[in-house]
Amino acid sequence: MNDPQNPALAAMMQRAMAERVYNFSPGPATLPAEVLQQAAEEMLSWHGTGISVMEMSHRSKEFEGIHNEALADLRELLRVPKEFRILFLQGGAIGENAIVPLNLIGRLNPERPKADFIVTGTWSVKTEQETRRYGASHIAASSVDQRFARIPDPASWQLSDDAAYVHLCTNETVVGVEFQEVPDIGQNHGRVVVADASSHILSRPIDWSRVQVVYGGAQKNIGPAGVTIVIVREDLLGHAHPLCPSAFNWRVVNDNNSMYNTPPTYAIYIAGLVFKWLKRQGGVDGIEQRNIAKARALYDFLDQSAFYRNEIDPSCRSRMNVPFFLADESRNEAFLAGARANGLVQLKGHKSVGGMRASLYNAMPLEGVTALIDYMREFERSAA
Repeated sequence: MNDPQNPALAAMMQRAMAERVYNFSPGPATLPAEVLQQAAEEMLSWHGTGISVMEMSHRSKEFEGIHNEALADLRELLRVPKEFRILFLQGGAIGENAIVPLNLIGRLNPERPKADFIVTGTWSVKTEQETRRYGASHIAASSVDQRFARIPDPASWQLSDDAAYVHLCTNETVVGVEFQEVPDIGQNHGRVVVADASSHILSRPIDWSRVQVVYGGAQKNIGPAGVTIVIVREDLLGHAHPLCPSAFNWRVVNDNNSMYNTPPTYAIYIAGLVFKWLKRQGGVDGIEQRNIAKARALYDFLDQSAFYRNEIDPSCRSRMNVPFFLADESRNEAFLAGARANGLVQLKGHKSVGGMRASLYNAMPLEGVTALIDYMREFERSAA
């Protein structure tokens, strides 16, 4: 993608690429290098317009084209059925912790709004707590007594008959548990299932017969922080609380093609470039196979080592976020310092959990995981 007529730009990009490290951050996370290169090359003048996407009016035909193409590519990548609507919002997944109940919790009974929760880690805890501001919150299942090391057996879930929806966090970024499939508790049983898929959206296919709303912040697998994706079945629009802000009312946003207010234009543009990159990787099916290989390599190494450990039940280990601990945690700072010196960054675990965490999002290449394993092996050997 380098412009052969611009040697200064080519030299700058070459220097920047030489400085790149393997970024295991849980988010904002690593992006595909070729996406960043393309964005750099188009920064001052997008497709000969003489302006940056950041300077475009969101009402211009140029940005409308960027926006609509991103929507179409996302629909294609996730095989989103025609009865679902795709919205670009702002506020992140934490914002959706309020926006979801404001749009849905009164759907069945506005006088007695209620939602069910499956609590499997840090983010589902936060979501459940926020929902209490808007109605009754019923914890149908929780693994807190197991330190969130596994997902409760769906057969044990105590689901309500009068809940407007059931909320799941299908990949818990902090503790590292992931639903390998969503249980069949939704449409076939008259329930609405809402999934916070922030940290694994686009890493694996979605069974749309089992979820009716999927949402996620962009800063894991989609692009930079700033845009939030909401995919909602059309018949679930129009149930918003009267006090729901218009900019967060899903029907209003849908009716205005996510242009009711000024959208996060540059974040949508980068997301669109990532969608094109994903299509070149073989789509979601292709990237899933790469993600399986990356996660398997790291978990296999952890399982054979007495120096490191992962505490999550193998049945629900996350492919995206791999927490691990050193047997001797007094060596944590030395481990992190050595990792940085080897170009492996952002490995420190969440403050609520401790230890380490390697996030293996779509843009993390297998070479990065191999480099991490090689370093971990050498660190273990040097500590013996």
